[in-house]
Amino acid sequence: MKKVGLYFGTFNPIHVGHCIIAQYMLEFTDLDEVWFVVTPHNPHKKKSSLLDDRQRLHMVNLAIGDHYKLRVSDVEFELPQPSYTANTLVHLEEAHPDVSFHLIMGADNLESFPRWRNHEAILENRELYVYPRIGNEGGALANHPKVNVTQAPIIEIAATDIRNAIKEGKDVSYMLPPRVWEYIDEELFYRT
Repeated sequence: MKKVGLYFGTFNPIHVGHCIIAQYMLEFTDLDEVWFVVTPHNPHKKKSSLLDDRQRLHMVNLAIGDHYKLRVSDVEFELPQPSYTANTLVHLEEAHPDVSFHLIMGADNLESFPRWRNHEAILENRELYVYPRIGNEGGALANHPKVNVTQAPIIEIAATDIRNAIKEGKDVSYMLPPRVWEYIDEELFYRT
């Protein structure tokens, strides 16, 4: 059975930090593939701050190109909003019975994981692949047998900072995959 790590995010925009984490998970864990799951509405974020769903999906596709172990999923675009990971997992498992799905998350998300909807059921059937975040140890679940705390590089790049820098007219081209930067620059995204 293929083992797939699901990397959820709004990717507003996707940046090199996201890509580095995904590649690390492919090369240094037992995951066979990583799927970027573009979230149309994270229940913890204001929807008004998000670029259009399809534009963010397009940017993730531009970022990963034709990498054979990376995929992009818009599965949550068709599910009720706001999106909850537990619901998405059920939907994906029904659609892909030959795939074993697991979650990729930062230590900050692991710390808040006990507050997620149906978190016990998620953890009962899946592994969590956790990358470090400065100031977060992952909380009580860090030593759980289904939690794999990795030594992935700590990348302190935030999409919010990128959006703000673009708005201020700063050059952030090296913080983004080249084709993503070209698209953002061409479409004048995040300028206002």
